[in-house]
Amino acid sequence: MEKIWLKQYPAGVPAEIDPGIYPSLVDLMEAAFKKYPDRPAYKLMGRSISFAQIDEASRALAAYLQSLGLERGDRVAIMMPNIPQYPVAVAAVLRAGFVVVNVNPLYTPRELEHQLKDSGAKAIVIIENFAHTLQQAIAHTPTKHVVLASMGDMLGFPKGLIVNYVVRKVKKLVPAFELPQAVRYPDAVSRGRGLAYQRPATGPNDIAVLQYTGGTTGVSKGAVLLHRNLVANTLQCEAWYLPALSKIPQGEQLVSVCALPLYHIFGFTTNMMLSMHVGGCNVLIPNPRDLPAVFKELSQHRFHSLPAVNTLFMAMANHRDFSTVDWSGLVISVGGGMAVQQATAKLWLEKTGCPIVEGYGLSETSPVASCNPTDSTTYTGSIGLPLPNTELKLLDDDGHEVAPGATGEIAIKGPQVMAGYWQRPDETAKVMTAEGFFRTGDIGTVDERGFFRIVDRKKDMILVSGFNVYPNEVEDVLTQMPGVLECAAVGVPDEKAGEAVKVVLVRRNPALSEADVRAYCEANLTGYKRPKIIEFRDELPKTPVGKILRRELRDKK
Repeated sequence: MEKIWLKQYPAGVPAEIDPGIYPSLVDLMEAAFKKYPDRPAYKLMGRSISFAQIDEASRALAAYLQSLGLERGDRVAIMMPNIPQYPVAVAAVLRAGFVVVNVNPLYTPRELEHQLKDSGAKAIVIIENFAHTLQQAIAHTPTKHVVLASMGDMLGFPKGLIVNYVVRKVKKLVPAFELPQAVRYPDAVSRGRGLAYQRPATGPNDIAVLQYTGGTTGVSKGAVLLHRNLVANTLQCEAWYLPALSKIPQGEQLVSVCALPLYHIFGFTTNMMLSMHVGGCNVLIPNPRDLPAVFKELSQHRFHSLPAVNTLFMAMANHRDFSTVDWSGLVISVGGGMAVQQATAKLWLEKTGCPIVEGYGLSETSPVASCNPTDSTTYTGSIGLPLPNTELKLLDDDGHEVAPGATGEIAIKGPQVMAGYWQRPDETAKVMTAEGFFRTGDIGTVDERGFFRIVDRKKDMILVSGFNVYPNEVEDVLTQMPGVLECAAVGVPDEKAGEAVKVVLVRRNPALSEADVRAYCEANLTGYKRPKIIEFRDELPKTPVGKILRRELRDKK
């Protein structure tokens, strides 16, 4: 396919970037430490942590990790929410020559055990709030070394002590645990300061991160992201953000809201790595579900960038505390992780004056593969254009490119595409084509200008009497109905039609009835797309990132 999308690139956005500028993420980070030492890199609870402090602490922690006898390329798990110790740990693991294994802090012992065993992680840096989970899992894993962080470790005296006391004693967020081998984070850093640090020669083809896929499509697998994959995606995002970032007044530091979990690849790249590279500051939000706390934090800052998922944009825009925040500095709102719905985009634009720019990517693509231009002023419903150095095409089941106008599976090629799945050559072979395209499992279309649109996941499609029904379409229609806050559509077995559409709704208006929904669907959806089953719930099951778990709704018929 000819790269027709390049004609739609905003002025100043290059068709190609040079991923070879930095041989590794370590080089990219160290360049930032050297260039912006005195700038704040992170802010949390009134405390500011500079680039120089991240540099010094991560170098010390790297020396400590090297002293444990780990070998180059060994995996180190990191299991923490958005606190400053997380970027310190990432920088330390990479600077020590090891591989970061990002772990969701909300994992059950079973899920944690699977990831530690599968990755072969020999060490873990974990916040004490989840140490009880590790205690139940660690015996059956190769993990021998534990560095134990506390919420207040980097908040200074006396704030750190107060925060730890509140977390442990008042809110009781640290269940009892026994990990006799654990070394406290401040002790590990302190010990590291007295040790010699050896900088390894890390190159572009070394593994930087094992990013485990969410498991929404089956067993959780580790996407192998090389240093060059993540360097490339950081530089691609920088180039793509240029039109929006040029609106920031001269001399103002880029400030981003970091509500996306940093252990998730969306937050890892677009918050942590991109901000580090351009000398920006992240306002850390440890728990985005606690909206009163989120608004309290945001009311203290002027910020320019907010990457988030549809559910968070919608929850924030509808919250009573929304007006306590100054939104006037916001120049870019990036939506990803799931489809941005039209109702959300409309409300967000009305309330902030800053449109949501929808992007698309996966753990396997570091993650960003496409995005709407960041100077967009309207909602397009598309996932935008392929980023610099990136090709997207649509394939049929046999791997051939589909005819213009037809739907097909979105396949991605670019320097950000993973090396494969960790120790699963069979799974890698299923998704990689001979030409190096990654098959996403998402079904899409492309228009004559090169804008791609997702019509759905292969596995989520509902087949009603031979007609394809895409849940995204049903959900998009229903979320525009007055009285509906959220909606998810799934297919359930049906004797007559093979499958029927079931929708699960969260009401904004408690008076909304099933009859109201049916009447609205009759007016807006053709017969076979209308839900046969309508269910109301107080909330929808979601991943920690905010993706709706359709599988769970399907399982509970």
